[in-house]
Amino acid sequence: MAQRTATVAGIDSSTQSCKVVVRDAATGRLLRSGRAAHPPGTEVDPEHWWRALTAAVADAGGLDDVAAVSVGAQQHGSVLLDDAGAVVRPALLWNDGRSARAAEELTAELGGPQAWAEQVGSVLVASFTVTKLRWIAEHEPDAAARTRTVCLPHDWLTARLAGGPAAGVGPVTDRGDASGTGYYSAATGEYRTDLLERAFGARPELPRVLGPRETAGESAVDLTRGALLGPGTGDNMAAALGVGARTGDVVVSIGTSGVVSAVSDVATRDSSGAVAGFADATGRHLPLVCTLNAARVLDSAARLLGVDHAELSRLALSAPAGAGGLILVPYLEGERTPVRPDATGALHGLTLETSTPAHLARAAVEGLLCGLADGLDALVAQGVPVRRVLLVGGGARSEAVRRLAPAVLGRPVVVPPPGEYVADGAARQAAWVLQGGEQPPQWAVEAEQTLEADPDPAVRERYAQVRDLTAPRP
Repeated sequence: MAQRTATVAGIDSSTQSCKVVVRDAATGRLLRSGRAAHPPGTEVDPEHWWRALTAAVADAGGLDDVAAVSVGAQQHGSVLLDDAGAVVRPALLWNDGRSARAAEELTAELGGPQAWAEQVGSVLVASFTVTKLRWIAEHEPDAAARTRTVCLPHDWLTARLAGGPAAGVGPVTDRGDASGTGYYSAATGEYRTDLLERAFGARPELPRVLGPRETAGESAVDLTRGALLGPGTGDNMAAALGVGARTGDVVVSIGTSGVVSAVSDVATRDSSGAVAGFADATGRHLPLVCTLNAARVLDSAARLLGVDHAELSRLALSAPAGAGGLILVPYLEGERTPVRPDATGALHGLTLETSTPAHLARAAVEGLLCGLADGLDALVAQGVPVRRVLLVGGGARSEAVRRLAPAVLGRPVVVPPPGEYVADGAARQAAWVLQGGEQPPQWAVEAEQTLEADPDPAVRERYAQVRDLTAPRP
């Protein structure tokens, strides 16, 4: 085996692809990277994740020189294993909606949303693992009967790197990813196997929960043989670690969905369901709000106006604040926060003066940001301190989004350099395992853009009025 240098690798096994980054363990400097695609769908044979990981490692030039590696992966996916450690059925992913009714049934059985919030910190939605298990128990009882162990995507990949069933290695996990299952409490740090049994009709084995810098052993496969394995974590937790978020920081990610999450010392229990009470990857908490409508609001506005994103930004910035009273409530795919699954978008305040491309572009950007600001308000209502906002994701590339965000969100906005934040966070975790210490390594941060502006509450007040007009009638 080649002598190892102080390099670490981070893996992001997301819904759509696998990304690998290799960084200097001491400085965080990016050395190389690679990626490979995952198949589409809402249920996937985990073997596809392994093949993509292998291809991404090859694309990155191999990992023979890596001293430690960690895996960040999509949350909530249900990986079922039999007595021999083999996969029982394809994993149901977070975006598989067939367990929506199971979520409703489980919520009612325990006494309503408040009961679940008190027990595990979150109100159930179809994405949570526990709802997938209820669906499998009801619709595929033979698969449920064959299941001995239930784990998550990052758990399964870490165990595979450690040698898997052939080496007698079972899955391990961390607080962050475990907190998205619906049968683990971030507040108490314990599994709720009684809730698991309620959903599944049995108590399968669960991964041991490792500490934030506890090693999962050494890699036993040729890809990374001998490298220390970090505990790994979920994608949102790894992203927060990747951008260096600290207590009081809120990470606003504008991708296909909008995610507003905060590193906090406070465990939340939001019975409204707006805030999921997750844990982070450092021993703290990561209360999180998810909206369904984010970057695709910009895509839709650009398509409607027949312009590209650069021109959409230029148009938006040429219009007055508040778009002259033109308000777009961007519930183009329904909405999760607030819970309005059957809602549609609404355009209000259309006049001769506001019937221009610039006004519509401004209304689209402000509507997107107001929806995320609602998520920020939900965190504050749970007692989460907010000092600044870190703006990431594809939507953060919009100049109009960056420049208007401080006024709408009402806080200073920091735009980190573009990066693979989940893989970067996993690499940082790997360096933490390698180096030890009470806190993750303080890698030098590349140049970032900090934007400030006076808050403009009138924009949000007008938006709230129109948003409430669109609420379903009792």
